[in-house]
Amino acid sequence: MKKLFVSFVLIAGLLVAIPPYFLGFSLFNLGHAVQVATSLSAKLACSARFISELDDQQIASDLSSYSQVTELVDLKYNDSPRQVSAHLFGLAPTVATYRDGLGCTLDFDGVNTLKNATVVQHSKISTEQWPAGISTDNIDPEIQTLLNSIMTADNQQGLDSRAMVVVRGGEILAEAYGDGFDHNTPLLGWSMGKSVTAMILGRLETLEKVSKDDIALFDQWTDKRADLSLEQLLQMNSGLAFDETYAPGSDATHMLFTAPSASDVAMTSKLRHSPGSHFSYSSGTTNLLSRYVDQILGSELNNTMAFVQQELFTPAGISNAIFEPDASGILIGSSYLYASGRDWARLGLIMANSGSINGHKLLSDAWVVAAQTPNASDNEKSYGYQFWLNRGDEELRWPTLPEDAYAMLGNRKQSVMIIPSQNTVLVRLGWTSDDYPMEENYKALLDALGNKTSS
Repeated sequence: MKKLFVSFVLIAGLLVAIPPYFLGFSLFNLGHAVQVATSLSAKLACSARFISELDDQQIASDLSSYSQVTELVDLKYNDSPRQVSAHLFGLAPTVATYRDGLGCTLDFDGVNTLKNATVVQHSKISTEQWPAGISTDNIDPEIQTLLNSIMTADNQQGLDSRAMVVVRGGEILAEAYGDGFDHNTPLLGWSMGKSVTAMILGRLETLEKVSKDDIALFDQWTDKRADLSLEQLLQMNSGLAFDETYAPGSDATHMLFTAPSASDVAMTSKLRHSPGSHFSYSSGTTNLLSRYVDQILGSELNNTMAFVQQELFTPAGISNAIFEPDASGILIGSSYLYASGRDWARLGLIMANSGSINGHKLLSDAWVVAAQTPNASDNEKSYGYQFWLNRGDEELRWPTLPEDAYAMLGNRKQSVMIIPSQNTVLVRLGWTSDDYPMEENYKALLDALGNKTSS
């Protein structure tokens, strides 16, 4: 007990002495800050090691980009069982455990939901032409040279681009990878997973298992929230309050790093605005969508994983993707989908092709149109079904890109840009904490593609 007290005094004194900008969090939530530091470190390090197969140095660098306090966290890697443990001067000990097909999940005392989970494994990838298989025989030398130059420039500037893919007409015309990464490396998309969560619901709607007009979504909502529609959750204009600030003490950090059930955090959110009237970006809302998927499929993780695999990943030819659940056995749809650059491109291609890929009609035309239609909120209309839209507000979000462009966007300046009018998908994965010239780079690629078409 004395040792624990001494450790707490030591860390408290150290944190008080360090400027807040160095820490990345306020001292008013010191206890939660320490837990977030160890939980974030254990969770991200576990997935980086056992899914993306990054080395210790790369993992440490990635973690410190969120807060330099992670440099004080003691990480220990274990290969049998595959786990990562973390503590901060003996405080807030945390363990994240890797499971085949499920990725890494933070461990919580008394929560054993994942113990008996079984996962449908990816089908073996064929040697057919991409997107059905691994062959990429249609590389365009000029576009490949341009993409290589963009990748080189990015990484010379310290922007840490890891995978870029150019798709037009259903073919990969160019792809480039940073040092230590290749077309098989599953990479964390962060909030790009939100768009894929919406696509899972789109598949359920195409199969007539759900409707965008569904209400009375959860038994826990016995007040006015029972009138909220699935579409309002998809468009993030439900009016639910949720603190999206990524700092200790917020809803968002509690949801991802200290709660056994991510969706439980948002389930208690109260109505702040009239439903449909106000757009508010909320990762908690996406995890409510994940919970609805779980509920529709029988509240059983095995059912959800089988559905995602059989109804989305396998038909699309996706072979290097892992969607991670929380400790309660529900997918963390807001944040934790790992997929290779080619697999992210496949997901974008489904949308660019009006819901079709490899001869499979996965999403209805109507759902794909609705997904890229501006919402009806009063404050920000350029957001569809968990996709960011170029159009919808008075000015285009990306003025130099086609008006119909829309995108999956994720933390660290990651994107899957979908441009239906040009039958094009552009992918950029990386780990950039500063500004990234996404629009500029994509415009250069589109110009080069347009010049080739016109010639």
